[in-house]
Amino acid sequence: MQTPSSHADAARVGSAGFESTHWTVVLEAARQGSAAGHEALETLCKSYWKPIHGFIRRSGHTREESEDLTQGFFEKLVEKNWLRSVTREGGKFRSVLLTAVKHHLSHARERERALKRGGGRVLFSLDADVSGDDSWLEPADNVTPDQVFERRWALGMLEIALQRLRQEYVRLEKADLFDELQVFLSGSARPVPHAEIAARHDISINAVGVAIHRLRRRYGELLREQVARTVGDLSEVENELRHLINVLG
Repeated sequence: MQTPSSHADAARVGSAGFESTHWTVVLEAARQGSAAGHEALETLCKSYWKPIHGFIRRSGHTREESEDLTQGFFEKLVEKNWLRSVTREGGKFRSVLLTAVKHHLSHARERERALKRGGGRVLFSLDADVSGDDSWLEPADNVTPDQVFERRWALGMLEIALQRLRQEYVRLEKADLFDELQVFLSGSARPVPHAEIAARHDISINAVGVAIHRLRRRYGELLREQVARTVGDLSEVENELRHLINVLG
């Protein structure tokens, strides 16, 4: 039973579509007249929809108001081409973006009218999952809107790394194995005994242990790569990783 044992194979499979740095995507998104610019802008909107929605929701707005305000922010980002004025020297992109969101909310409070839900122009199919229990966003504890934004950003980094990891297993025709092993990436769920996995996939118990080790190692590499795409200088990666861990801790 073959497992993803080669770094070369993993790099070849995982690199497609992820070669540009995050700041490259930001700068490309500012070129709205091009197809590549629109695609890059859509990528950014999908990446930051949940963090921004969480920040606005935690700031005291209802679910519907938060969705309207989030959509309105991205509409203005496009209409005014705000990204054209953003540079690497401005700091971490998410920090620059959060400042812009705060300005957006400030201006929204000054306006007497609110956006009618569904009445705005939908820019992209964002598939943003903002349904379900979001009671933790209510001001019942000491979690601030900024902390919600940071937490959703961190969870987004983990999610993207996990998606990329699964894509590698899919291309190696090992999606079933990945679906069983991914539980070992988190301590929140009870792992399946190695013997059961070995029996289902016709491999040795030792091979299961090796596969789990490789899975964890590769996940760490992909997470590091994803974080590296969000900074302007690679020397900031370690600090960002520590910040991500602290946010989730």
